[in-house]
Amino acid sequence: MSTPAPSSLAAAFADAFGHAPEGVWHAPGRVNLIGEHTDYNDGLVLPFALPLGVMVAASRRDDDLVEVRSLQADGTVTAPLSGTPGDVKGWAAYPVGMARVLREHGVGGATLLIDSDLPQGAGLSSSAALECATAIALCDLHGVEIAPAELARLAQRAENEHVGVPSGIMDQSASMLSTAGSALLLDCRTGLTSNVPFAPGDAGLTLMVIDTRATHELTGGEYAQRRAECEKAAGILGVDALRDVRDLPAALGALSDPVLRRRVQHVVTENHRVEATVGLLRAGAVAEIGGLLLASHMSLRDQYEVSWDEANVAVDEAVRAGARGGRMVGGGFGGSVIVLTRTDRADRVRDGINAAYASRSWTPPVFLTDTAPSAGAHRLS
Repeated sequence: MSTPAPSSLAAAFADAFGHAPEGVWHAPGRVNLIGEHTDYNDGLVLPFALPLGVMVAASRRDDDLVEVRSLQADGTVTAPLSGTPGDVKGWAAYPVGMARVLREHGVGGATLLIDSDLPQGAGLSSSAALECATAIALCDLHGVEIAPAELARLAQRAENEHVGVPSGIMDQSASMLSTAGSALLLDCRTGLTSNVPFAPGDAGLTLMVIDTRATHELTGGEYAQRRAECEKAAGILGVDALRDVRDLPAALGALSDPVLRRRVQHVVTENHRVEATVGLLRAGAVAEIGGLLLASHMSLRDQYEVSWDEANVAVDEAVRAGARGGRMVGGGFGGSVIVLTRTDRADRVRDGINAAYASRSWTPPVFLTDTAPSAGAHRLS
């Protein structure tokens, strides 16, 4: 399903609530080109925004309530801005939590109608897109000016406190700060960002984004467990975060727990892969990043242990069909993979992945058709 035009969502808002919205806003989902599970380790990430995302039609309220409805869910959720974390469950916790965090900055009540063309559970950060679309809508409605980078941090806080997901800053930053035709290099410690040219089509390449149809859910305990393992390893090594590890062999030798050694090896080498990818892209060597994508996938599979069967098969079959490389993206345990291939081999890659799925009687994967690096959150009407 595709997101309707702003006018269609505005009409749906009027039908639902009996009056027209004051505006319609959009925030994109994201694909992380490389730099997975480095964000909450104060490391480097390289995401880009997708054309797909979340739209919010909204109007102000005179009371201290936020009323939210989604075209992808039944019912309406109404909650006080003065509520406490955990009293709103499910998808509504994201916009309600965002409103509650922004209340401290002068935002008041609002009525929101939400729609999305991001596949849920695909690891493309529909949650951050929902937070960021809500954030810019509420700020515009109530005349509150907050810099985009700070708004991303407030969105991260809303997810941490009101949803209970200990996420890093990458997803919200990508949704708020991305520009068309570029990936966003983000230093998750300093918050500094820079645009890195990324236009695979100009080099005769296609970056395929494939929803493996294995459900992705960050509120599961595995994600929090990985973060806790990294914090434990950093404590043992005497560093603020794993980003600070400079001598990897010495660090691995100082850890007796093989699980912690694997986690540290992934995070440290993944940061190096981000730096190498940025260098290649700035040199115009887009095709050469394929090997780095594949190395990232193998590290996520073997060292960080967050990959899943469908992702592994998709990447293996893509490479067998002639792709330059590929990897799982997102938090892991389900979601999407990316594959970099010559455009003239894209059909062969797609056919190979589909055949591998069929031979295992898996639900067919979904190949996203529009993956051009796009702009961040903005008002549509």
